[in-house]
Parts: sequence; structure tokens; C-alpha cells
Amino acid sequence: MKLTAEISMYPFNENYLDPIKWFIDRVDSYDNIERVTNAMATQVCGEYSDVMSMLAIEMQAAHKKWGKAVFVCKFIGGQLDLSHSE
Repeated sequence: MKLTAEISMYPFNENYLDPIKWFIDRVDSYDNIERVTNAMATQVCGEYSDVMSMLAIEMQAAHKKWGKAVFVCKFIGGQLDLSHSE
């Protein structure tokens, strides 16, 4: 089963762009997960277990490296066209 998720990271860090860029780069290392980022959030799509596993691993890694951060995630079962815009 496919899963599409939207993720926003809010680091408790004055230099908030570095942790966000670091997180996005880490997400890009997963060849089996499609990623699109815009000014508000990052959307990912892949197999359900792959996406959830990646999020668990990378959110934990972000907290270990950067300290406190809030992650806001939305999930929808199924595959959405991440290139779609209106």
C-alpha cells in the first residue's frame, strides 16, 4: 500500500534553515521515496512501511543532532501526484 505524507519541521534553533535543509537532504537519500519540497512543507510518497520507517529514523536523527524540533505531519493512504499544482 502506498502512503503520501506532508512534513513540516520547526526547529527550536535561531538558525532554523540548516536543520531543515539537513533533514530534506537525509530524506533524499531514500531511493524508494519520492520527495517534493515547497515553501511550506515537504511531501513524500512511497510504500507505507518505507515512509513510516524513514520518518521514524530521520526524526530521531534530527532530534539527536539538532535538539528540540516540532514535526507536523499529515498522512493520506494512497499515492498522490506530487507534481500536481493549481
